[in-house]
Amino acid sequence: RIVASLGPSISQRNYEVGPEFHARFVERNDEWRRFFAPSAKEGHYLFDLPNLTIGRLRAAGVQADNLDICTYADEDRFFSYRRTTHRNEPDYGRQISAIMLREI
Repeated sequence: RIVASLGPSISQRNYEVGPEFHARFVERNDEWRRFFAPSAKEGHYLFDLPNLTIGRLRAAGVQADNLDICTYADEDRFFSYRRTTHRNEPDYGRQISAIMLREI
């Protein structure tokens, strides 16, 4: 049995994408349209990467949960390349993830 936990990642409210990004996804799978919400910026969208990821894992038969922690919003604990570029900060920091295998 495979179990997955989606750790800290950017949330939909902080992940604005342009029309080209949106088009590539919906051309591949029209059902993925549900992971995009209209943005306040004309022609742009807010992309729900965490729920797309969880949905794909579950569709593959993986038991998956989302920790629901936004790296963009939680600046005291997490680096966000998007946040630092929005602020024109000179250094963008580093981040690492880990995978653990164990018998259950």
